[in-house]
Amino acid sequence: MTRIFVDATTLIALGTIGELALLTNFSGDLVVVPRVQHEVTTEPAQTNLSRFISRYDIAQTDPHIASFREQSMKTLGEKTPNGDVDIIAAVLGHTADTQSVGVVSDDRRVRTVARGLGATVTGTIGVVVRAVSTGVSAQTGRDIIDRIDSNGLHMTGSLRQQAYTLIDDAADSPPES
Repeated sequence: MTRIFVDATTLIALGTIGELALLTNFSGDLVVVPRVQHEVTTEPAQTNLSRFISRYDIAQTDPHIASFREQSMKTLGEKTPNGDVDIIAAVLGHTADTQSVGVVSDDRRVRTVARGLGATVTGTIGVVVRAVSTGVSAQTGRDIIDRIDSNGLHMTGSLRQQAYTLIDDAADSPPES
């Protein structure tokens, strides 16, 4: 089963508006490592994340992180471990074992490195699009995008329009299982 590591950027965006459950539309085991959880310091995102982890029994550990942390720090040019380091360490470990791994992040550096190492990568908008592709209405998806935009993850007009287009395309396709 694919492990999907969620970064603080998406947890903050979805947690602020109370929509973390959208992450459960992915096929795979969600993981929120402790260093990432500690980066979610704003309310109500922090409280919603704690509840989400408990309610959905979200994994918080991965055996690859400790073994690949040093390599990850070098790859990212970091001097101390942080959430990004642990996510990339997990990606390094899973891809070294030829296991599929996913990353959900809006951080450009994390996305670029994870994709380059062989992970499947998406962001907050991708989470909403996935929810629409699994049965959430297009209007609800657009409303979620608007709420995200007004509560912290500010989008350009063109990015918002691209999100709407992706949502409409997902709504027009047969639901994914």
